[in-house]
Amino acid sequence: MASTTTTQLFLTLSLLSLLAYSAHAQLSTNFYANTCPNLPTIVRNGMRQAVNRERRLGASILRLFFHDCFVNGCDASILLDDTATFTGEKNAAPNRNSARGFEVIDSIKSQVEASCNATVSCADILALAARDGVVLLGGPTWNVPLGRRDARTASQSGANSQIPGPSENLSSLISKFAAKGLSARDMTVLSGAHTIGQAQCRTFRNRIYNDTNIDANFAATRRANCPATGGDANLAPLDIQTPARFDNNYYGNLVARRGLLHSDQELFNGGSQDSLVRSYSTDGTSFARDFSAAMVRMGNISPLTGTNGEIRLNCRRVN
Repeated sequence: MASTTTTQLFLTLSLLSLLAYSAHAQLSTNFYANTCPNLPTIVRNGMRQAVNRERRLGASILRLFFHDCFVNGCDASILLDDTATFTGEKNAAPNRNSARGFEVIDSIKSQVEASCNATVSCADILALAARDGVVLLGGPTWNVPLGRRDARTASQSGANSQIPGPSENLSSLISKFAAKGLSARDMTVLSGAHTIGQAQCRTFRNRIYNDTNIDANFAATRRANCPATGGDANLAPLDIQTPARFDNNYYGNLVARRGLLHSDQELFNGGSQDSLVRSYSTDGTSFARDFSAAMVRMGNISPLTGTNGEIRLNCRRVN
């Protein structure tokens, strides 16, 4: 009898443990409702100040979140600085001399720490900041699931191999998103983030000089500021029409063969995504709805939860 009781107790405890683990593994939009209720206001105010100072920062923070999530999940690993004994992701090819906005996250983090010390992860701050940057530039909003913890490690090799690049073709783009559990439709709608922000000449030079599926006038305009040699860091807007407003003009540009990056134009080049691109180009409401949903799915990529990782006190280094 005692043996049976012991077995039942063990099974009960095991079940409770599994339930607790499951609860920890799930993100929640009200995760900080009691422990840091001012968090949404702090992040929104910090992003408002940043975007008012430089509208491009809304796009920069969104790009940071994307590049973070594609390397071992949304764990703030991209925010870690290199040290003498630690190699982070900031100097990986997709990020070196182009990832920006780190000081914005630093500033928000310091304000969050002053309000609720050692409570909110840098990963969650980045997720909220990305959403708020989109909203402040006229884009849609969404409820951000929270409860991520911060990585103690980073992967420069992962950043080099897993983040989709500007010269990739459609099949490669679909494969890299699929590797993260995201569909081809997710890939196409998340690429709509290129309705804001700018790109460096080195990322689109080959397209404007060598691609054939490009509007001639558009190519000529871009060549004026992106010579065949030199000027690698010269900037051009990803959306030639409304580069500082989050809207669906990106897709209209693709239909007109005015995608800035080769990878952009691959979405509308006689392939599987053409019909979706054409649909988004004329239906901004559908794009906004689908983008919001896809951002939540991207934000759910392999989060650290429960006792995994840590709550960094400084986003640039492990505790």
